[in-house]
Amino acid sequence: MKTKTSVADAGNLIITGVALMVLGDLLFALNDAMGKWLVASFAVGQVLVIRSVGAFVVLGPMILRQGPMALFRVEQKGLQFMRVAMATGDVALFYAAVAYLPLADVMTFYMAGPIYIAALSHFFLGEKIGWRRWLAVLLGFAGVVIALRPSTAMLSLPSLFGLAGSFAFALSLVMSRYLRSTSDTTLVTWQTIAALVTGIVLSIGHWQPAATIDWSGMLLLGVVATCAHLLITRSLKLAPASLLAPLQYTLLLWAIVLGYIFFNDIPDTQLIIGAAIIVFAGLFIFHRKNLKETVPSEAVPPDGH
Repeated sequence: MKTKTSVADAGNLIITGVALMVLGDLLFALNDAMGKWLVASFAVGQVLVIRSVGAFVVLGPMILRQGPMALFRVEQKGLQFMRVAMATGDVALFYAAVAYLPLADVMTFYMAGPIYIAALSHFFLGEKIGWRRWLAVLLGFAGVVIALRPSTAMLSLPSLFGLAGSFAFALSLVMSRYLRSTSDTTLVTWQTIAALVTGIVLSIGHWQPAATIDWSGMLLLGVVATCAHLLITRSLKLAPASLLAPLQYTLLLWAIVLGYIFFNDIPDTQLIIGAAIIVFAGLFIFHRKNLKETVPSEAVPPDGH
């Protein structure tokens, strides 16, 4: 009876983890749509400033519970600084790109994050990658090129913002794996402070008066983004990462739906094909890694992960 109860409890935790991941992804998609709406009327720097203030509505109690001095007791300060820089660049570049491109376009670039991570992990984390995963990485890059619509337009500044932002996002995640002993509160707090400082610098000479609904939207942006991060962090503690990771691709679905509802953006065929290739390559990478980690090595072709 106890065994059955334990199995049931474990199953409930996994279901809860999946639900939290899906909800967290939805909140991130809402955050992205809200950000696109706001940067259409306000400078990226101004949005970053108020968004960061809103984030501290959620982070404040967590910092007090952890103890403010714990923020300064961190490992590998140089790497912490680099991670904060990449995380800040990720957010700023995302808003800069989404101000000019449809939400689904920018999100497609960001869906290549797991592919970048697979390649970066080989060089920076010492994770062995076999030819099958490398083939999937190359296929994913091909999907990015297709989504960029090969032409002179693919070198447009907003597209480059999206590409650079997605790469910064991948680098920040790789660094987070190095710094996994640092608490989530500390990691998120420092990147929020960095976003606040960056926003102040970028908003000099570009600050504009706003209506109450606009100020509220910017504050809500920070609250929603922080809640989404916390939901996803909690989900990873309740369910296996191999089960949850593919659910990240629901962000692309939400981006298409919200882009159509709020901005009347309809993805073209080329973007859909590129996105499908990226998702397929990312799912294959997750599959190979999960297969290698959960199946006896003698049962898996010896080509690394």
